[in-house]
Amino acid sequence: MGLTGSERLTTCVKFQRKKMSLVTFFILSYKLMTPRHVRKMPHPPVPKVHCRFERKMQFAPRDHNTRDNLQISKKVLVIAESHYPKLVRQIVQTLELARFDYKIESTGKHLPPLTHLDKGRWSVIIFENLEAYLAMDQWNREMIDKYCKDFKVGMIIFVHSSDELGIDREKVTGFPLILRYNMGLRDFHLNMYSEMWRIARPGEVIDGPLEDDDWTVFEYHNNTYEPLAFARAAPNQFIEGTEQDNSTLVAAILDVGKHDGIKRVFFGNSLEFWLHRLMMVDALSYLSHGKLSLSLDRYIQIDVDDIFVGITGTRMTAGDVEAMVQAQERFQKKVEGFMFNMGFSGYYFQTGDNPENEGDKKILESKNKFWWFGHMWKHEHSHKFPQQRLEQSMLKNYQFAKEMKIPVHHQYAVAPLHAGVFPIHEELYNAWKNVWDIRVTSTEEYPRLHPAWRRRGFIYKGVMVLPRQTCGLFTHTMYYDEYPGGPQVLDKSIQGGELFLTFLFNPINIFMTHMSNYGNDRLALYTFESAFKFVQCWTNLRLKQVPPLEMGIKYFEMYPEEKDPIWRNPCSYKRHLEIWSENKTCDRLPKFMVIGPQKTGTTALYTFLSMHPAIISNYNSSETFEEVQFFNGNNYYKGLDWYMNFFPIPPNATSDFLFEKSATYFDSELAPHRAHALLPKAKLICILVHPAKRAYSWYQHIKAHKDPIAMNHSFFEVITATNSAPQKLQSLRNRCLMPGIYVQHLSRWLDFYPARQLFIVDGEKLKNQPAAVMHNVQRFLHIEPHYEYNDLLRFDPKKGFYCQTMSNNKSKCLGRSKGRKYPPMDQKSMAVLQQFYSKHNVALSHLLEKYKYRIPNWLEQELSSSR
Repeated sequence: MGLTGSERLTTCVKFQRKKMSLVTFFILSYKLMTPRHVRKMPHPPVPKVHCRFERKMQFAPRDHNTRDNLQISKKVLVIAESHYPKLVRQIVQTLELARFDYKIESTGKHLPPLTHLDKGRWSVIIFENLEAYLAMDQWNREMIDKYCKDFKVGMIIFVHSSDELGIDREKVTGFPLILRYNMGLRDFHLNMYSEMWRIARPGEVIDGPLEDDDWTVFEYHNNTYEPLAFARAAPNQFIEGTEQDNSTLVAAILDVGKHDGIKRVFFGNSLEFWLHRLMMVDALSYLSHGKLSLSLDRYIQIDVDDIFVGITGTRMTAGDVEAMVQAQERFQKKVEGFMFNMGFSGYYFQTGDNPENEGDKKILESKNKFWWFGHMWKHEHSHKFPQQRLEQSMLKNYQFAKEMKIPVHHQYAVAPLHAGVFPIHEELYNAWKNVWDIRVTSTEEYPRLHPAWRRRGFIYKGVMVLPRQTCGLFTHTMYYDEYPGGPQVLDKSIQGGELFLTFLFNPINIFMTHMSNYGNDRLALYTFESAFKFVQCWTNLRLKQVPPLEMGIKYFEMYPEEKDPIWRNPCSYKRHLEIWSENKTCDRLPKFMVIGPQKTGTTALYTFLSMHPAIISNYNSSETFEEVQFFNGNNYYKGLDWYMNFFPIPPNATSDFLFEKSATYFDSELAPHRAHALLPKAKLICILVHPAKRAYSWYQHIKAHKDPIAMNHSFFEVITATNSAPQKLQSLRNRCLMPGIYVQHLSRWLDFYPARQLFIVDGEKLKNQPAAVMHNVQRFLHIEPHYEYNDLLRFDPKKGFYCQTMSNNKSKCLGRSKGRKYPPMDQKSMAVLQQFYSKHNVALSHLLEKYKYRIPNWLEQELSSSR
């Protein structure tokens, strides 16, 4: 037991009176005042989950894949009365958990396109409410029914209880089906003989009454319907004298399509009921003919962080270690290849009380029974230290492992507090490589801690960063009866709640636990033993464990689109700011960007902007001059620090405007998403000139730089090159033509940024009336002071464009490569380009009108001449 504050003080005074040496006094005082936890008598809970049937007694999981060559996409259409009802949010969450693409469409509107090029756009259609389906206007109802028949697409329909008084039973219009409303149910179980079950494992029963009394059950006398789930009626708790009805009721049904050729699954309640989530996963697989199926394999890794770190009174004893070893042996019967993965900071070895120090020794006696990974020597938070200090700490931990013969073999590590993993602290990755040759880590912080189902992975500097999951246990959750909210909260998470859903939807799970969860009430052993058992009772999932490196490879084979990281603003999220280096500041991020396209006057605009006293441009690049070119190419993989180093810290972060100009951003497929992730509030400026002039200007620019293709082919030959032409000629053709399809590229930017953040400059007006354009740009940016460009720009007749007026009354113009004169475009080429851009320009005008942008003069003239 620990001393009280008064007892410590009395002890210290007594020692002082005995005139002990100063050194001895300070040592003893430190030990007495060191925080320690008053150890509570542990009562490890016994797992309550038991299966009614062994797996070998059940049917094998169904394979929903069909041999038919079905032309449907892997996408779900959700039709709802609005986007906001709770059930819609639950449907969306379930689809996002499963990583299925979806679109929500409100009822009462026109249906979205159902097909594209003779291919179905949707593999399953979900109706949030049966009424939404039945009340569709005749045209839409016939269209959607015909689509489902033609493409063999099924529906999932949720049936709500009736709010009308006196209605407890109702026939469904157009279907041989009767609904009974507002039922209380008990003893819910799945139909063991249904062909729909793949992940779900029938045979178990949810004993007792269910929480809600607003269930709808189904009655039918037609062979088009098959029961999916049964239950019995529960007495209504709000009506006295109701008797218990032992008759079997149908709580969910499958329409196999014998009535009208369409397969449908009907649920009699919402997704608030945990088993409906599991049933919905199998319904999506069944109705999509296997296109929307999750794997049955689940890879599990349980990290035990800080195995030697903890306040005295909370750490593991020798008995706790023995219990852990025994539990691991039991887990290995449920999880193929299971081993606890122990994280250590060697500095804290043998720093507990006597029973805890014996526990430390016992852990090392059993070291070959576990996997191991290194933390920092003193559990330092990586974002606070330079690379040299990090390497020194890691080397001490490395030496400790060597001396203690700890088997650290898996090239895996976890940073304390996840600091430095994301947001990136590059020094951590460099130190990991140099000391431990780390290739895999994990974090909860990418892209954010919450919501958990949106955590993702990425690869940086050759290190695979995997998403890490929590299991409801933290350093302070040590006793079952003190669990936050009560032990029933933990049990609910295990039995169908958050922890169960983590197993259900994530093919790869790395769980974070702490040493204190294995001492005291041994809650981690209780939690995972219960969870493994519950998963085996209710699902056909196969639990496995493989080494971290193999797990990382598997993850990015499943999700190759996640390899590239998406950098985000650390200052927009408090938790990220707390684990980001204090030496860094978001003030070094630009407030606006000039995004292009190339050969439209972006360099001139860049120069005019840089003249403004409150506008500060990026530093020049040794490779791309005034352009950073971060968001559209390989520079992006150099990380956020690399990008921010191109910008100074502004003297006044409030009134000064950092900006960058990279004309290659405009037509990049990646730049809009990347830019918005990091700079969601940034303003954008683009310049539009006649696309034919832009194409010709690009050709002449390349030719002036002695490009061999341009030197050996006329402009007409380039723009008319076919797809059978040499690859380099096709590439030049595309660089001439594609950036000029302005509507395509603007639409992509407007998918991420609101129209109010994008300013479109008429390139011809910029050339001929730059002061007027700069006046409008300043208004768009809301920048002060307002700069009068009429006094600072002067037309240079030799150059043919406006230049900066210097204090000595001379002009400072752009370099030789700007304003270059070249022969006019031949009429034959102009005719080809006008035909090529005609439909794109029409679409551009519609886009600009939609967002209330002013139509550039050149576009108005082009549209008028084509009429």
